[in-house]
Amino acid sequence: MGWKSLDDMDLSGKRVLTRVDINVPMEDGRITDATRIERIVPTITDIRAKGGSPVLLAHFGRPKGQPNPAMSLQHLVPALEDAFNASVTFVERPSRDWIDQQAGDAIILVENTRFNPMEEANDPQMAQFLATLGDVYCNDAFSAAHRAHASTTGVAHLLPACAGRLMQAELEALEAALSNPRRPVGAVVGGAKVSTKLDLLQNLVKKIDVLIIGGGMANTFIAAQGADLGASLQEADLHDTARDIIAAAKEAGCKVILPSDGRVATEFKAGADHEVIALGSDTKLNSDQMVLDAGDDAAHTIARAFDDLETLIWNGPLGAFEIPPFDTATVAAAKAAAQLTRAGTLVTVAGGGDTVAALNQAGVADDFTYISTGGGAFLEWMEGKELPGVAALTS
Repeated sequence: MGWKSLDDMDLSGKRVLTRVDINVPMEDGRITDATRIERIVPTITDIRAKGGSPVLLAHFGRPKGQPNPAMSLQHLVPALEDAFNASVTFVERPSRDWIDQQAGDAIILVENTRFNPMEEANDPQMAQFLATLGDVYCNDAFSAAHRAHASTTGVAHLLPACAGRLMQAELEALEAALSNPRRPVGAVVGGAKVSTKLDLLQNLVKKIDVLIIGGGMANTFIAAQGADLGASLQEADLHDTARDIIAAAKEAGCKVILPSDGRVATEFKAGADHEVIALGSDTKLNSDQMVLDAGDDAAHTIARAFDDLETLIWNGPLGAFEIPPFDTATVAAAKAAAQLTRAGTLVTVAGGGDTVAALNQAGVADDFTYISTGGGAFLEWMEGKELPGVAALTS
């Protein structure tokens, strides 16, 4: 793919400027999910094993170019030290002279890059300053790779550059899922609105063999065929677009699967009374009825479709999975995909916040081949867009 990994770099005695994503959620000063910290451990471990000293660059929160004590990375030092099983030295205003005075294997954490407005502007002056702090640049923040910032893009052009272990794993997984997949390849695309995933759908139908559409998005496609879905979430102004996507898929030889039935209720709450009804162009719901999940036949059809695939990409749930029983189809389909993955017959790559939450709820997240923590970067890659932080590693 044109980028180097840590295996390609001589790090002995080098200060390794390492862009990481440790933008973890916190409540009352306590980290509620340390996944992002845990995922950078292999990179930090390998840099030090190769004789290098990591100098960590990261953002935290949205300080909008102004110092904000509540968003200082100093708050994360104890969690980082626990994860690395090593001391972490925090510095607010770094210089190369100060860095060179630290131990040769020191882990140094530089204050929030977004405290400076030049970071998000990808200002060359800031990139040049950052480059003075290291001898090698390592980007391990795939989740920030869709941002052309000084710490993700600018500095990568000024130092020998490589991907960290998490970045490497993300890129290899996405390469295997979309760029050079085992075929047939399919995708589950769900979520509330078609409007947020237009680019994704338009790119996927040209590259995959089966497209499974779920969630509120599916309502728009079904309504576009003439169904009256009552109070269901759907985007009437995108009916023409939905029909265009179906036509483009047909022209490209991509099979589209929409829910053949749905779980319908008049209230959006846990345990609401509901029924499963057939969905099609002649469906007519009452004005207070809502389709909140794919039905049992739809879930069975989706599971059968998985049997014929070699690769599956998953982005978005099949229904309102946060509220039972409207998680039924998502959980059933996720378990079917996980079973095939465990059997070694299906490569499964998933990404997106709701997707990860849904797979965790189904208890199968650990069974998927790879789960991306890339968020917006994962989505933009699937849309076929160039990610500045990745492109900078290849130039």
